[in-house]
Amino acid sequence: MRNYHFKLVSIILVIALILVVCTSLSAGQYNLDFIQVVAWCLHKMGIPLLTEINVTEQQEAVLMFIRSPRTVVGLLVGAGLAASGAVLQGLFSNPLADPGIIGVSSGATFGAVIAIIAGINSTSLVGLPISAFIGAVVAVSLTIGLATRHGRIPVLTLLLAGVVVGMLFSALTAAMLTIMDDHKVQQYLFWTIGSLDYRRWEHVLMGVVPISLGITIMLMMARHLNILALGEAEAKAVGMNVTKYRLILLAVATMTTASSVCITGSIGFVGLIIPHMMRMLVGPNHRRLLPASMIGGSVFLVFCDSVGRMLLTNSEINVGIMTAILGTPYFLYLLRKNMDIR
Repeated sequence: MRNYHFKLVSIILVIALILVVCTSLSAGQYNLDFIQVVAWCLHKMGIPLLTEINVTEQQEAVLMFIRSPRTVVGLLVGAGLAASGAVLQGLFSNPLADPGIIGVSSGATFGAVIAIIAGINSTSLVGLPISAFIGAVVAVSLTIGLATRHGRIPVLTLLLAGVVVGMLFSALTAAMLTIMDDHKVQQYLFWTIGSLDYRRWEHVLMGVVPISLGITIMLMMARHLNILALGEAEAKAVGMNVTKYRLILLAVATMTTASSVCITGSIGFVGLIIPHMMRMLVGPNHRRLLPASMIGGSVFLVFCDSVGRMLLTNSEINVGIMTAILGTPYFLYLLRKNMDIR
């Protein structure tokens, strides 16, 4: 019965993924019919269906060079953030944990500010993402360094260290903003909101390897994560080196989150609410939870981006705003539910 339920949920998620991808490709200021997008996708896959529906060269250029990379980035980042959130919630045994809790987002934001002040983002497409990635890695390394005691990483200490490091980098970012001119402040605000706008195939190439590698490692370590989620005492009882595997999973989740955030900017709630929703649907077994979270995260992020483009006629609402609008009510529900349990 459980296998049947998991297969049913998987089929529904895959169908939802296909629908939101086609919707994302059709949404925007340049009008494209949904059926045209479906016909174009079928043609690219070599499937001889809907051949009577034509797509002009201009429409194909929009699909290939503007909307396709944007959609693929959304799929990658959504999967990476949701999978990282599932891993951290398992490690901390807390459904309210998310990738930003160990300082990833604040470190990436500080790195981005440094890149904007130095003008690196104006001279190189990859300058700002690389700076954001380095900032995220430095912040998490500092968090882990502060939390490690005698070769052990207590979960509570790690959480507190993450909060402190996050506050430190937020303060450093605020200090940097005081010396920035208005134009650069606008660039910073645009990046911190989180957006898939103006994403190109170069951004896809930048993120596909580290995000895919991180997701693959997390999937391979799902069994170890199941044991760690039971608690430190239980994990040691079966002979597991808790500190070693906790460090590996933290490092992989950090790399995946940092690679995602450095491409799109700070996007909240994906790593928080999607793993919890998938846990209610498929259960706590990470061998099922991680794949479900990946697909669910991709669906949620691309859906939010599509809705943000469809709500306004001559503009759009950034995806970071949409995830906050849709995610906040569910987060409050989680918080209230957690308080009721206690």
